Amino acid sequence: MTMTDSFESLLAAPTPDRPLLGLTVLLVEDSRFASEAMRLLCLRSGARIRRADSLAAARKHLRVYRPNVVIVDLGLPDGSGAELIGELDAARPRVDVLLGMSGDSGAESLAREAGADGFIGKPISSLGTFQAAVLGALPPEARPRGLRAGAEDRVSPDPIALQDDFVHVADLLTTETGEGMLDYIAQFLSGVARTAGDGEMEDAARRLAGLRQAGLPYGPEIARIAGLVHGRIEPRKVV
Repeated sequence: MTMTDSFESLLAAPTPDRPLLGLTVLLVEDSRFASEAMRLLCLRSGARIRRADSLAAARKHLRVYRPNVVIVDLGLPDGSGAELIGELDAARPRVDVLLGMSGDSGAESLAREAGADGFIGKPISSLGTFQAAVLGALPPEARPRGLRAGAEDRVSPDPIALQDDFVHVADLLTTETGEGMLDYIAQFLSGVARTAGDGEMEDAARRLAGLRQAGLPYGPEIARIAGLVHGRIEPRKVV
């Protein structure tokens, strides 16, 4: 080992304050707001992070990039995150840590059945909870000693990222007419609203999903959601 190699290994050694130092994370998540929260959690923990917003983008990343940790949202615009979890679990060599993520607690069983090592429920803002999820899935010999127990630090994503998510939904409501896209909009909005603590929006998204599943008329609910979304996009300034 050269002096440079020795120096770099010391730089990458995890510490109690930054227990994920040296790890690289690929986050597969379509919400900008949720992604910003995960970026801050990784940054505070010492991990490097890259993001893919779809299954296709994630597979493209993985052809040239080998992360230590992959965190996959279960609801993505081009399919279920469980598909990617299954592919990564079967791949050899396998990534060190494979985690599913969703705002629906019932999705944990789906993620684990697909091969995930663990599950992160949305919203996630606790540094200690995030670190424990990643460290708990690492092989025992790779877990650093001295992690602060019960770290209470929390992160607050930039509200601009939330605005971006609402603009994205507004665009979908205007340009997309496919029936399947309505199911995606309901799922996406429900997760964003849960992460943002927006009970009114989450209720509207879940109601749309319920009406769709029951085969009942949902036109008024689409109109309600459109109004709520536009009301949350940068309010017009009063002159």
